[in-house]
Amino acid sequence: MPSKSNIRIAIAGIGNCASALIQGIHYYTPERCRTDTTGLMAREIGGYLPCDVDVVAAFDVDARKVGKDVSEAIFAKPNCTKIFQKEVPQSGVTVQMGPVLDGISEHMAAYADHRTFVRASARESTREEVVRELKRSGAEMLLNYVPVGSEQAARFYAECALEAGVAFINNMPVFIASDKSFAERFKARNLPILGDDIKSQLGATITHRVLTDLFAKRGVKLTRTYQLNTGGNTDFLNMKNPDRLVSKKTSKTEAVQSVAKTRIEDDNIHVGPSDYVPWQNDNKVCFLRMEGLLFGDIPMDLELRLSVEDSPNSAGVVIDMIRCCKLALMNGIGGALEAPSAYFCKHPPRQYSDDDAYQMIQDFIRVHTPKVRAVR
Repeated sequence: MPSKSNIRIAIAGIGNCASALIQGIHYYTPERCRTDTTGLMAREIGGYLPCDVDVVAAFDVDARKVGKDVSEAIFAKPNCTKIFQKEVPQSGVTVQMGPVLDGISEHMAAYADHRTFVRASARESTREEVVRELKRSGAEMLLNYVPVGSEQAARFYAECALEAGVAFINNMPVFIASDKSFAERFKARNLPILGDDIKSQLGATITHRVLTDLFAKRGVKLTRTYQLNTGGNTDFLNMKNPDRLVSKKTSKTEAVQSVAKTRIEDDNIHVGPSDYVPWQNDNKVCFLRMEGLLFGDIPMDLELRLSVEDSPNSAGVVIDMIRCCKLALMNGIGGALEAPSAYFCKHPPRQYSDDDAYQMIQDFIRVHTPKVRAVR
C-alpha cells in the first residue's frame, strides 16, 4: 500500500509522457537524490522528493494498455520514449477504459501499424464511473495527458475532477486553467488547477522565449521568426490533422509573442509542429530561425537546431507541478495557480516573463512550504 504521506495522483492518458513521468518517480530514489540531482529542476518541494508520488488511478482507451497494471502499460506500444528506468514495480493499479470522445483523430486509421491506436473492446467508462474511481482511489489530483486537439476529452476529465473534488493539472493545449469560467468553478470548490500546455524542461518554446527576451533586452528588433518541429511519436502523428492544431499553435505562438518587445506581425511568425517522421520515435528536433535589426538597422539572423527526447523533457516539469499542486492543497488554495502556471505552462491564465515567473514560483514554494516536514 502507498504511504499515506505520499502524493496520490490519477492520470488520463498513459502515453509517452506518462511513461517518462512514472519511470522518473522510480528513478529518483531517496538515495539518488542525496548524491545526484542531475535532471531535476528542484530536488525537493515542500519536503517532497520525486519518489514521493503514487499513481492510484489511470485511464486510457488503447487495447494494449487497458486492463494492464500501470507498470506494464507504460511500456506498451505505441509508446516509444526511451526507457531509462527498466525496473518499475507492479503498482496494483489497473488502467481503466476511459471514454474515447474526440481523443483519437480519424486520420490515425491510415497508419495501420504498431504506432496506431487500437481501440480497446472494453465498454467506455461513463462520467459517473470515472468520478467514482477518482473518489475510490483517494486521488488528490488528476493529470490530463490526452492527445492534442482532444477538446471534448480534456473538458470531460476537468468536469470529472470538479465532481470528484480533486485538483486538475492540464498538460495539453485545451484552454481550461486559462478559461475564466473553469477557473472560477475550481475556485468555488477550493480545488487547485494548473495549466495550460506544459513547457518542456529545456525545449523548443522555452528556448525560443529566452532568445526572444534576449533580443528585447539587447535592443535588437525581432522582425521575423519560425520554430519548426519534427518528431515520430503518436503526438506528432496525431497532429498531422491540422484541425487539431489550432489551440497548440495558439499556445506556442502566444508564449513567444508575450515576451517580444513589440508584437510580431502574424505573417512574420510561425511557431508549431511541422511534420511526423516515424523513425525519430520520441526524439523531437526543433529548427529555430530568428531575424532582426541591430544598431543602424543592420540585419542579423540566428539559426539553431535543438534535439531532445520529448517526453522525459516534459516529465521534469510535471514532477514539480505535482508537488506545487500538493502545496496548494495543503494550504487550502483553490482556483488557477498563477505562479506555477506561469512558470510551468505555455498558456497560463496570465503571461509573465521567465525571470518574473521564476521568482514567483520560488516565492510560492517558500511561502507555502510547511516548516516541520522533514526531507528524506
